[in-house]
Amino acid sequence: MFDELLNVSELTNLGEDSAREARAYLSSVTEVASGTSPDTAIPILLLAVSQVLVAGARLGAITDVVPDERFEADPGPDVDVDPIRQGLVSLFNGLDDYVHVVDPLVSAEVATGSMSNDLAEVAAALTHGLQHFEGGRVSEALWWWQFSYLSSWGDSATRALRVLQAVLGHIRLDADSDAVAEAEFDALHP
Repeated sequence: MFDELLNVSELTNLGEDSAREARAYLSSVTEVASGTSPDTAIPILLLAVSQVLVAGARLGAITDVVPDERFEADPGPDVDVDPIRQGLVSLFNGLDDYVHVVDPLVSAEVATGSMSNDLAEVAAALTHGLQHFEGGRVSEALWWWQFSYLSSWGDSATRALRVLQAVLGHIRLDADSDAVAEAEFDALHP
């Protein structure tokens, strides 16, 4: 499947799968950005970003999708993802900014990034593709998701995934050793 052109049925199935993954990501990130469950925000985002990266990798692994029309149809106005970004900024207070290597194949140049910006960028790209998909333009949606995965949101999601995993690791592993020993003792001696 991944090394040859896909037929219409396979493209339709891939479009439906990609749309489902995009909706799942958007639902998760919107819920987290609302701030209703801050205790589960990091694990939920880790799962959502991981899952949407699988969908993106699937698109990146196939031959380039070519849209039916020569020019991109106007899907309508871009959806405003700023409420998601702002909700995540509030949630990630003190954790939002990070550093990363810009392109590990080209140089060791380091830059700063923001999880809230990365996650919102992914949301914007997925939403744009969903607009095409819901307008019945499956090849246009797949082309957009594939192109934007390779050119922007795949990198943003990968950086966010790395930071989310690091945050979760620190949360789980950087516990006070006395508190851990006490909890272990209490668990073993009820």
